[in-house]
Amino acid sequence: MAGNDRTPMPARRRRTVASMDTQGDVREFLASRRARITPEQAGLPTYGGTRRVAGLRRAEVALLAGVSPDYYIRLERGNLSGVSDSVLDAIARALRLDEAERSHLYDLARAASTSPRARRRPARQQIRPGVRSLLDAMTDAPAFVRNGRLDILASNPLGRALYSPAFAAPGQPVNLARFCFLDPAAEEFYPHWSDSADTTVYLLRTEAGRDPYNKALSDLVGELATRSDDFRTRWAAHNVRLHQNGVKSFRHPVVGRLDLAFEAMPLPADPGLTLTAYSAEAGTPAHDTLRLLASWAASADQREQPR
Repeated sequence: MAGNDRTPMPARRRRTVASMDTQGDVREFLASRRARITPEQAGLPTYGGTRRVAGLRRAEVALLAGVSPDYYIRLERGNLSGVSDSVLDAIARALRLDEAERSHLYDLARAASTSPRARRRPARQQIRPGVRSLLDAMTDAPAFVRNGRLDILASNPLGRALYSPAFAAPGQPVNLARFCFLDPAAEEFYPHWSDSADTTVYLLRTEAGRDPYNKALSDLVGELATRSDDFRTRWAAHNVRLHQNGVKSFRHPVVGRLDLAFEAMPLPADPGLTLTAYSAEAGTPAHDTLRLLASWAASADQREQPR
């Protein structure tokens, strides 16, 4: 359940959570992937007896990856700077990483190899007029543009209507992570709240690997970790996921249950921004409910027009 733990964390722990420690992230990510694989799954002999570690030993990962134990130990301690792609691929195979996890490992290695002088302050993200026109043209599909920290930077009227509980929260821009973990309305809005919470953290963890020196992202993670036990537990698992398409469920306060297909499409001309659009197949209950939502949105817009 989404709950707000407003008891402040110790200052040292708060700084650690919010600092996006790349070396620590490498260490914990590799160790957590190693812990989930048994020797039997990896095709290694066990020779009986009691093992003191969960999953594979570091020496066993080294064997599977074709590197020396000392070298792998150095890597798992967070020293990925200068590691070749072939070694990263070998480690990914040994740890049975999926596509999202493999990409995350490469992101961590890229961050470790970036010198402090090369780390630039991210440019301010703006929505181009062409993107706004595209959103406005999508009259039958709820749609919005978000950044990597899950701020909604622009939406069409139907997207705003769909996410009306999030838009009702104070503070701009609307942040879907803050809404999910800190707003009690999220538990009603997401019928499968736990799944939505997992996905939210996976997206933030993935973005932290891509952009570990983004202060706005680091501040958001620190805030959520300080205020939400649910977030803090999920963040510590170091799980990542690609979130490109699928079905998402909502329980809208006005029109009720909606099960909508979604497509999340990165905008190549606007690095870091993603356009997400929802749809429902014609003739389904979700399609009828989506039309009802559009009618409600139009009525609400008329009520807000100056007379």
